[in-house]
Formats: sequence, C-alpha cells, structure tokens
Amino acid sequence: MNLRNLLVAASVLALPAAALAQPVDGMYVGAGAGYNFLQNQKIKNNGGGTLGNDGGLVGVGSVGYGFGNGLRVELQGDYYNTDQNHGPQHAQNQTYGGFVNALYDLDIGSKVVYPYFGVGVGGQMLDDTKGRTATGVGFNASKPDIAGQAIIGAAFPVAMVPGLSATLEYRFMATADQMTYGGTRIANQYNNSILVGLRYALNVAPPPPPPPAAAPTPVAAPAPAPSRTYLVFFDWDKADLTDRARQIIGEAAQNVSRVAVTRIEVNGYTDTSGTTAYNQKLSAMRAQNVAAELVKDGVPQNEIVAQGFGDTHLLVPTAAGVREPQNRRVEIILK
Repeated sequence: MNLRNLLVAASVLALPAAALAQPVDGMYVGAGAGYNFLQNQKIKNNGGGTLGNDGGLVGVGSVGYGFGNGLRVELQGDYYNTDQNHGPQHAQNQTYGGFVNALYDLDIGSKVVYPYFGVGVGGQMLDDTKGRTATGVGFNASKPDIAGQAIIGAAFPVAMVPGLSATLEYRFMATADQMTYGGTRIANQYNNSILVGLRYALNVAPPPPPPPAAAPTPVAAPAPAPSRTYLVFFDWDKADLTDRARQIIGEAAQNVSRVAVTRIEVNGYTDTSGTTAYNQKLSAMRAQNVAAELVKDGVPQNEIVAQGFGDTHLLVPTAAGVREPQNRRVEIILK
C-alpha cells in the first residue's frame, strides 16, 4: 500500500459519517505515548538485505478545534524511535515531524466510550544512524519526506473532570518516497503504533449546581400552601413563545395575584440533542423569554428567579441525541 492509496481509502471511509456524534465544541489539547512497529524495509543496493524491526517508543502531542458536530481538526507533533536489526543489517531509526489531521467522533449510544477515526497529511524527518547493509556498507543520514496517516481510536470520558477523556488509538503512518543515503537506497516506511493518552476540551462548562435547599420550616409555623406548576413547551431548537405558551403564561400570571406567592421559579430545560454547552444556553434563553412574558403580564420582576438547566432533569428519560418534545420545556413554579 502506497501513501496515495492509504489517503484515498481513509477518505472514503470518512464520507458516510453518522449524524449522531459526541462533539468536542471548541479548543482542545491532547497527548499520547505508546509502542510503534516499523515494518521491514528492503535495502535495494550495496549488498541489499532487509532492515528488520525490534519496535520502539512513540509519542504525540496535539492541539485542535471541535466544531460541535463531531468533526475535529488538529495540529500534531510526533516522535518515533525504533531499532532495526536483521542479521548483519541494522540501523537506529528516529522519525519526527508533524501532521494536520481531520477526525470524526461517533456516538454509539454509550456514555462511557466514543469511537473516532481520521486521516492526516504532513511531513516527517527520517533519521537513520549507525546503519549497515548486508555487505557492511555503512550509512548515516537524514531526509525530509511527505507522509500520511490513518487513525482509529476511542475516547473514554473521565466523569470526575468535565472535558477530560482517556484515549486509546491505533495509527498507521506511511512515507511517500524511498530513502536514498549516498549510494544506499531504503524502501518507504510503513509504521504501526498503539498509543494511550489524554485529551482535554478547554471550554466545557461544569454541571449546573443543584437547586438551593429549602429553609427548614419551624414546627409552630402553618404548613405552606402547595406549589402551583405550569409547563410551557417549545419547538425543537427554538426559544420563542407560541400562542399556546403565552396563554399558559397568562394563566400563571393571573394566579399570582390570587394566592400568596413569595417566590416564582422559572426553570428552562432542553431535550438531549445538541451539545451540553449549547443546551445550557438554549434552556437559559427559554427561561428568560418566559420570565419576560410574566413581567409583561404584570408579575413583579423582583419575585422571579429564571435559570436554565440544559438537558438535565428530563421529564421523559431518553438516550443522548433524542428530540423528545416533552423535555423541551419551561416550568413556572409558584411558591
């Protein structure tokens, strides 16, 4: 397999990416380390022979940006170190450089693992030292080369640290050209590696704090009047009020003047489609629009507490990515 075929095959695999994705939304950084296995390389003159492989260490670091829909792009730096031995033929190989990668995260319905795949193109410096052919001809040289890679991996979110994920990856890296060191020619590099690492998304919002606990009621105090709750529903990905929504808000506003009310909670929610950060903003916008309509209907603004809770506290429990109408709501609670 040459470099061109590798990139074409990987690009074809990337085309039918599923609509469901666990998106990284915004900047992120990552790093990984592991083991690499450089496939045997033929020496094509000066006695020929084969450079075998004993394997070695590999390390990568990256900085990237996620678009919130599963697609990510990143800049990667890397370093490979491999001993090559096969009878009298041997060399110490170091390969290092950088790639521009495009990756796609998949949602398979699990909260603990998110697979991903991608491709990359870049440049590598190929550095062979202490080299020797089958007839004892020595070589030591460096050569820059174009390279490509394919990536298959999985991310495992760390629940205790929002935005942090552990990663496990397989990478296949190939160089575009054979290496010519003086009179010695060596076949292209084909490198297989397994890495473990960490990835951290920089702009993940922490989960909203739980609602404040109600103050304890004195034993001698009369029992409080029961709360009255009104539900206002919204179209998918919308925060504007329908005619029916305004009617329900109007009923809640009228009831404020009829009963003893000390606090009016306006709590916004979304379904599980969309990113966590986007859902948080959308739920807050819905709550603010309902609160504004209450004020318009005569409710004192200082009695209203409006807040968004994103895709938490689902009225109808669903998996991630489900557009459940009853979860797209604002609750008006009269206390």
